[in-house]
Amino acid sequence: MLGTRLTGKVESLQMANAPDVVKAPGLVPDEQKFEPRSKGISTARKKKPKELAVITECCTGCAGSPACVEYCPVEDCMFWVPDEDNPPFGRIQIDPLQCIGCKKCLSKGPDGCFLDGCPWDAIVMVDIAEVEKEVGPMAY
Repeated sequence: MLGTRLTGKVESLQMANAPDVVKAPGLVPDEQKFEPRSKGISTARKKKPKELAVITECCTGCAGSPACVEYCPVEDCMFWVPDEDNPPFGRIQIDPLQCIGCKKCLSKGPDGCFLDGCPWDAIVMVDIAEVEKEVGPMAY
């Protein structure tokens, strides 16, 4: 059973890195996504997640070296948005069509245990219905 799961993961990683795989479309155009950007799988998510990560106003951008972006497993899901009024400052944003709801960007785990994500608790998980009220219905 475990071998089947690992084989499936390896095959999905190989498919994600194949040159003929079409990148999953996002809500935010690529030209508005600046480095640092999350790296990882680029295929479209297979199902609609129950929750999505949302950045709060507490985001400081971690001086251009955000921890949350490093842990995100989806390509271009998390990205830098410069603060045009106060360069070189900025913040991180999340593309809601790319987020898979994995919670790897969070710093708090079950029962308040500490994980590796955002050190400022600037990321919250929001029910998909609430996100769809803001961005409209999601096809997947």
